[in-house]
Amino acid sequence: MRLVHLSDLHLGYRQYQRLTPNGINQREADVARAVQRAIDQVIALRPDVVLVAGDVFHSSRPSNTAILHAFRQFLRVKVELPQAAIIIVAGNHDTPRTTESGSIMGLFEQIGIRVAAQEAKRFRIPEYDLSVLAVPDVPGQLPEFVPDETARHNVLLIHADVDDVVPRYYAELDRAAIKVSRSDLGLARWSYVALGQYHVHHRVAANAFYSGSIDYTSLNVWFDKSEEEERGLKGKGFVEFDLETGKHAFHVLQPSREFLDLKPINAREMSPAEVDAAIRRTVDKVKNGIDDKVVRLVVRDIPRPVARELDHRALREYKRRALSFHLDTRKPELSRRSVAGAATRRPSVTDVVREQLLAREIPADLDRERLVELGMKYLEQADAFPAPAVLADVES
Repeated sequence: MRLVHLSDLHLGYRQYQRLTPNGINQREADVARAVQRAIDQVIALRPDVVLVAGDVFHSSRPSNTAILHAFRQFLRVKVELPQAAIIIVAGNHDTPRTTESGSIMGLFEQIGIRVAAQEAKRFRIPEYDLSVLAVPDVPGQLPEFVPDETARHNVLLIHADVDDVVPRYYAELDRAAIKVSRSDLGLARWSYVALGQYHVHHRVAANAFYSGSIDYTSLNVWFDKSEEEERGLKGKGFVEFDLETGKHAFHVLQPSREFLDLKPINAREMSPAEVDAAIRRTVDKVKNGIDDKVVRLVVRDIPRPVARELDHRALREYKRRALSFHLDTRKPELSRRSVAGAATRRPSVTDVVREQLLAREIPADLDRERLVELGMKYLEQADAFPAPAVLADVES
């Protein structure tokens, strides 16, 4: 008996300011296309069970376009795979902030999908001798993570932050309501544990996985890219797992758009013209160019006076060509002496503001990278003001 496990679809996600010819945010359209491709592959695999581990939507109040797309895609699964059991849990993005608000997730129950949106539920599927404990990411008391002894196969489906697995930086960016540990889950007791919340595919145990998101929809997509590169992953996708043999496969999805984190430039002791030339060489080396791609280029150790003198006409042209071109300029790092005498880095105001802008919750249609860019620009402008005169102490 085979299952597929996908998570963190984030339909309705919006980023950057470019629109499609139909007036839809381009990244929202990208994510919708990624969901359709994922469903295409799921249907082609013809599994017995389909598990969705939360965050179907990017907001608990998704747009009509996002709702309609989700409904159509899940209806396709029901029609094409009538014998398959489909189970969805709500993630933190799906869950309203107040208990008085209803959950949109109940919509999918109307087409025969099993949904756990406001509380944990155990679904018994007799035809597969399977029991699924589905735990949504909502505040409140957690259920006992105990399998059903009457079922041959037991699956735990949960949207949560496993605190000894998910990197702390990532967990703090997008806080989940549920935080658990490996020992809380009792991984060895389950036939399979399907996890959602962490957007990078990760094997927690031989029978437990974060499937990862199906597109780059994190608060910091460049963290996702670096984690994937470190783990040798080829991109986003979903998990296929055989409950009889324990074999698994990670199915990589065709990316909806190329994300490029270019090789950083160290601008120490470089003139503005030299930095411009280094930027131009880096961009020119991009295979097939930067057009319509999401691009970041970090320039380290660049003093603000040098950054102000860069060729901004060329930078505007890069931004016109790419879907997003983010030149991330970073001032030289300051250091101080620790008690032991070793030099340690002191976080600058710029560092602190950048991290806060990356981490704070913002409206779904606000361009986060543009927000960070403007924040850095305003700091630079503030830094350009002359310091106020300091009055000397006058001895009486």
